[in-house]
Amino acid sequence: MKFFQLFFVLFLFSNCAESKSDKQVVQISGQTVDPVKEIYQDGYKRAYFASGCFWCVEGIYESVIGVKEAVSGYSGGTTPNPTYKNQGNHAETVEVIYDPNRVTFETLLDVYFASQNITQVNGQGPDRGINYRSIVFYRDANEKAIIDAKIAALNLQLEGSLKVAAHVMPFQKFYRAEEYHQNYAKKNPNQPYIRNVSKPRKENFKNKHPELLKSE
Repeated sequence: MKFFQLFFVLFLFSNCAESKSDKQVVQISGQTVDPVKEIYQDGYKRAYFASGCFWCVEGIYESVIGVKEAVSGYSGGTTPNPTYKNQGNHAETVEVIYDPNRVTFETLLDVYFASQNITQVNGQGPDRGINYRSIVFYRDANEKAIIDAKIAALNLQLEGSLKVAAHVMPFQKFYRAEEYHQNYAKKNPNQPYIRNVSKPRKENFKNKHPELLKSE
C-alpha cells in the first residue's frame, strides 16, 4: 500500500505543468510568414527552442559555453499574452542569448537534439500535450537551411518509420514567462520534478557533450 501511495505522490509532481491533450495538433508550423527580425545592440544573438518543460531546457542551455543566459517563456502559438495558467496554443520555449564568437547556432541546434527524445510527438518525457511540443525557430534563411539539413541527417539515422518530431517555424514573438519560472531548477533543486526529470535530463546531455560545458 505504501508503494502505491508513494507512486501517486511522485506522479502528482512529475509534470512541469498541467498537461494538455496530446491528441491536439497545432498546425501553425505550416506558416509561410517571414520570421520577425529583431536587432540588438549588445553584441549577442538570440535563438529560440521549445523542447518540453522550460525548467529543463533553460538549465541545459545555461551550461553551454558561449551562452550568456537562457530565458523561459512562450512562443509558437497565436494566443495573445500567454501566461503559465493560460498558455493557449503556445509551447514552453527558451530564449537563448549567446555570443556568436564563442558558440554557433549550429552548435546550439546540436545541443537541442542531443538533450531530448527527438521522436516524441507533442511532449518530452512525462510532459505531454501541445504546450510541450518540440519546435525549432529560425530567424533567417540561413538558420532554416541549417535546421533542415540537421533534421534530414537525423532522419537518415532513425529506424523504420520514426522521424524527427520537431516542428520548424519562423520566429514571430517570444513572451517572457513569469519571474518565478526563471532559473527555476537552480532555485528549487529539491523540488520532485527537478530531481526526477530535469536533473537526469541535464546529466544525460552533459555525458554526451562534455566538451561543450562551462567549467563549474
